[in-house]
Amino acid sequence: MNSVSSCHAPWWLPGGHTQTIWPLLRGGPLPRYRRERWDTPDGDFIDLDWIDGPAGAPLFVLFHGIEGSSHSHYARILMRAVRAQGWRGVIPHFRGCSGEANRFARAYHSGDSEELDWILRRLQPLAEAAPLYAAGVSLGGNALLKWLGEREHAARNLLAAAVAICPPLDLTIAGSTLDTGFNRRIYTRHLLSTLKPKALAKTLRHPGLFDGARIRRATTLFEFDDAYTSPAHGFGGAADYWRRASARPWLRAIRAPTLLLSALNDPFVPPTALPSARDLSTSVHFDCQREGGHTGFLSGGFPGHPEWLPQRLFAWFITEKHHETA
Repeated sequence: MNSVSSCHAPWWLPGGHTQTIWPLLRGGPLPRYRRERWDTPDGDFIDLDWIDGPAGAPLFVLFHGIEGSSHSHYARILMRAVRAQGWRGVIPHFRGCSGEANRFARAYHSGDSEELDWILRRLQPLAEAAPLYAAGVSLGGNALLKWLGEREHAARNLLAAAVAICPPLDLTIAGSTLDTGFNRRIYTRHLLSTLKPKALAKTLRHPGLFDGARIRRATTLFEFDDAYTSPAHGFGGAADYWRRASARPWLRAIRAPTLLLSALNDPFVPPTALPSARDLSTSVHFDCQREGGHTGFLSGGFPGHPEWLPQRLFAWFITEKHHETA
């Protein structure tokens, strides 16, 4: 696995929308996970799904995307690859994403770097002498990049290497893109179909904190974030949340070896949200594929065909000379 060619989607999956939607329908079998529950520092809980492996094997942690989980198509693909590689893997669920509502009025958000910090610090001793690798997908990738930039050398000392897969980077641009046209009718409607019921349930358990009528009326991510995400997590409205939670301003501060993997035809993240060379530190390798959609990255697309995404990640983790990165 010394090199990986570019991602070439099958001819029968043209365009970013098909390359985004088709993988959702073919995630493949669910790996056999071991579930563990951790109490959070503030008295809530999260659930982690583990792929056990040999003692001393590298430990790979995956932070999922918005309304994702260990059942998401990319999680299944990557964790099956972790098992085949003989590594250990773990997916920490963001609060409320493991199938059980969390205790508090808050949930999770795109800039939740404090949550990632305590999780990664608790995982690091479990890696023992083996490398600890981290990847984040979409929302999870944005939060991971923000954490890497905020912690700089402390993050470099904690992680051997990191990968961010299709992170939105600039939430104002990406959010506005999702709230427009086809994206709003398909993707945003789908996301709100689970986000809104969860938030409305919190209005019942925590009366007086949120305006349930505003949450019910929300038809865009901006309206939902303005009605729930922002007040639940201490932001001054959706615009303030989108600005302060974006990872793009933190890319120049990253010191850990980091692969930023994007696709030019990602319908969630338009080219205007992607970084230029001056936005990146020397520790960030920006791999912008021509095809892939949003977290799709199929190559072949048929059962039994080698999956491109895990090949790309393992090539980065294994063959890059990360110890030489400043």
